[in-house]
Amino acid sequence: MSDTQNSIPSVADRVNPVAAGAPVVAVHFTKDRAAFVLGEETVLFVAADGSEQRVAVHAGGILSAVADGRRIVTGGDDGSVVAIDAQGKAETLATDPKHRWIDRVALGPDGAVAWSAGKQAFVRSGKGEVKSLELPSSAGGLAFSPKGLRVAIAHYGGVTLWFPNAVAAPETFAWKGSHLDVTFSPDGRFLVTAMQEPMLHGWRLADAKDMRMSGYSAKVRSCAWTAGGKWLATSGSEQLIMWPFQSKDGPMGKQPRMLAPYSKRAVAVACHPKQEIVAVGFEDGLIMLCRMEDGAEILAKKPGSAPVSVLAWSADGARLAFGTEDGEAGIADLA
Repeated sequence: MSDTQNSIPSVADRVNPVAAGAPVVAVHFTKDRAAFVLGEETVLFVAADGSEQRVAVHAGGILSAVADGRRIVTGGDDGSVVAIDAQGKAETLATDPKHRWIDRVALGPDGAVAWSAGKQAFVRSGKGEVKSLELPSSAGGLAFSPKGLRVAIAHYGGVTLWFPNAVAAPETFAWKGSHLDVTFSPDGRFLVTAMQEPMLHGWRLADAKDMRMSGYSAKVRSCAWTAGGKWLATSGSEQLIMWPFQSKDGPMGKQPRMLAPYSKRAVAVACHPKQEIVAVGFEDGLIMLCRMEDGAEILAKKPGSAPVSVLAWSADGARLAFGTEDGEAGIADLA
């Protein structure tokens, strides 16, 4: 990228601005609408024709959000877990009896939902049955495995793998330090966490072999798997860092690919749902599209006044929604 924004192709003129009016903490697509999850109380739905619907879902701040294309689930500092369907209808799934913050949420198979509050994790099955697990510390991240009802919970000292429907004790993958986020590879062979330090840690699940992925200039705040799961795209450096996961050893003993070099730090990434193209947002508000095959770059948004906080592609890859920490938001039409 090399700060030569005017010399590369641009689709920035295809961005339709959205008046979010508040910092954007997450963005998702539900059917044909983009849903901007705002920092306080509200989810803003924006349709392809620009029409808007604001839905109040929490009595306070929204701390976490996930989506599966059909519904969004949010956790708030009011102690509630709320599901919002594609029509904007909100339903409270759970309320913490101690009114603790809902720090993390995750969506699983058959309508299952997981969340964390304090040093506890919860799973609610699609039939409404709730089970809980005590943790050694607060959860840094939650993720369902790609197959089956197994939940990974990142915390200080490693990751706990929990089968809520099994009698067996949870399994622990230990590694010293604070683990702030967790993700399974799409084929379920690897588990990766983002740590408080500027690095990732991973395990090959078949034999619990460790993987350290370092070299970042800052904490990794965003990561995403490419279409097909061959690469893990990450923020945390002055370029897009891509770790290879196509072989049985994953990134062990391999160097990452580094694309889209820039003078500012990458803070948000999102992978195209069908092609090996990654959207990367930087701390000055600039957004680039980067093609894995040859590193080709396209400018999607010029710098603004605040870091990019969130990015999301529509299911067909024809639209890219974004938001920033100061409430700037928009949808790029790439069809």
